[in-house]
Amino acid sequence: MTHINELVEQHIREHESRLKHIDELLQRTRKAGDQDVDAELEEVKRDREQLYEHIQQVKKTPEYWAKKALDKAGPMGVWDAVAQRLENLVESMERKTGPK
Repeated sequence: MTHINELVEQHIREHESRLKHIDELLQRTRKAGDQDVDAELEEVKRDREQLYEHIQQVKKTPEYWAKKALDKAGPMGVWDAVAQRLENLVESMERKTGPK
């Protein structure tokens, strides 16, 4: 396996790990069940789906990702922003209702 292919595989694993984290946070929001944040949750879910589609595209066209592999400001920044937004939302909901 070439170094570029290894980088692509590493980025795919990182993205899948972030997707799992987002899914875990979404599960926590379901448990908290705060209707005041439903609109924001729907927006986060749409962002999550876009990120999922991005992973699928990378898997189909690794040569494209190989060109972007060293660009940390791209999709990784999006992942971090979505996860941070969701973490803040979960914490806010849990403060209102208490952890479940």
